[in-house]
Amino acid sequence: MIRIAATGDVHFGEDSGGTLRPHLEHLGDNADLFLIAGDLTNWGTVAEAQVLAEELRDLPVPVVLVLGNHDYQSDEPDKIRQVLTDAGVVVLEGESATFDVRGQKVGIAGTKGFGGGFAGACGTAFGEPEMKAFIDHTQRLADRLERCLTDLDADHKVALMHFSPVEQTLRGERLEIYPFLGSYLLAEACDRGGADLIVHGHAHAGTEKGVTAGGVHVRNASRFVIRHAYKVYCLGGAGDVACDDSAAA
Repeated sequence: MIRIAATGDVHFGEDSGGTLRPHLEHLGDNADLFLIAGDLTNWGTVAEAQVLAEELRDLPVPVVLVLGNHDYQSDEPDKIRQVLTDAGVVVLEGESATFDVRGQKVGIAGTKGFGGGFAGACGTAFGEPEMKAFIDHTQRLADRLERCLTDLDADHKVALMHFSPVEQTLRGERLEIYPFLGSYLLAEACDRGGADLIVHGHAHAGTEKGVTAGGVHVRNASRFVIRHAYKVYCLGGAGDVACDDSAAA
């Protein structure tokens, strides 16, 4: 059984040092991998990322994350990525990474994702160039995610993103903002790419559990939803994703 600890929307500021690390004291006992589903910072600054990097440095399990919309605010996503990479963290955007866990290969494919909405109430790449650009951005990221998942040679495949791929995990948010919280294109990419689990954040007032049309389990691991420093999800037990009670206080 593979144990995946996940969180999202940690929103670190320059004064956030010491707010996460104490909750990770027993991470190695509870999990094999630690995933963070974006919105690492408040304002997307390198200084904020440096504070988080120190919290994540030298943890007992691999740390894998994607950036969120907040991490683009100051137009420094590449610098943020470098700061975290220098601390030993794996940062994914249209890329994948594979880890050996007790004789099994676990592949993580990651993207920030983007919005657009869901079946019956979604935007299309039609009309003004601004609208085309909006949907085209989501489509490009979804296509890259699908390719990453498809190409992964792993016993278990996990898709990590910031925006949501399904409506179910947005329930609790205002219906009017669903198109800005996710897109069905991300779910379709995961179904076609053969994901076993999808982890996302972004929807602070959303719901933890959902499923794609293809039957892939979806988990909204935003810390505002799980109400813990992280939640542990298990793969490879009875073939399903199970929620473990191992969550930091």
